[in-house]
Amino acid sequence: MEQIGQYNRRSFLKVSGLLAAFVAIPSSVKAFYQDLKQYFIPKKNVARLTLSINKKSYTLYADTRTTLLDLVRENLNLTGTKKGCDHGQCGACTIHIDGQRVLSCLTLAGMAQGKEITTIEGLANGEELHPMQKAFIECDGFQCGYCTPGQIMSAVACVNEGHTGSVEEIKEYMSGNLCRCGAYNGIVQSIQKVAAL
Repeated sequence: MEQIGQYNRRSFLKVSGLLAAFVAIPSSVKAFYQDLKQYFIPKKNVARLTLSINKKSYTLYADTRTTLLDLVRENLNLTGTKKGCDHGQCGACTIHIDGQRVLSCLTLAGMAQGKEITTIEGLANGEELHPMQKAFIECDGFQCGYCTPGQIMSAVACVNEGHTGSVEEIKEYMSGNLCRCGAYNGIVQSIQKVAAL
């Protein structure tokens, strides 16, 4: 049997036949998929949302399944709120709704209508940093900085909720926010500093 490189004629014909079959499949698969799509893939339900974010009103149209995290990052370009695990386990997406800390990756955008949403971008007063932001800088409460926005938002809530009586209490009420770099000592010091003001 004649060899072509390391392949013989029979293996060449087999590969050619398979490639020809793959070229013919897409149109039939696409037609089959289109038929099934109407029965199994939910249609997008778009809703008109009016949200108050950082004391500014936004009106936009979004899929009713859109999370608040995706809406602020993708639709409004407020990228300070980070997408970490997208499962509510790391705290990187923490924001405030009516002053309460919330995991924005687990909150549908439609649920926040009529409420005041605050992201890390809205914490400062213009160029004047929030005391917690200043404390994080002074106490070295961050390293890579990825979790920092969520840490700061939780830290502000921790102080406002009055959970700063001891290091153990602070750690307990900040336990939903993970820092992969391990800057926990600086974070605790930052919270203690602001709580003492």
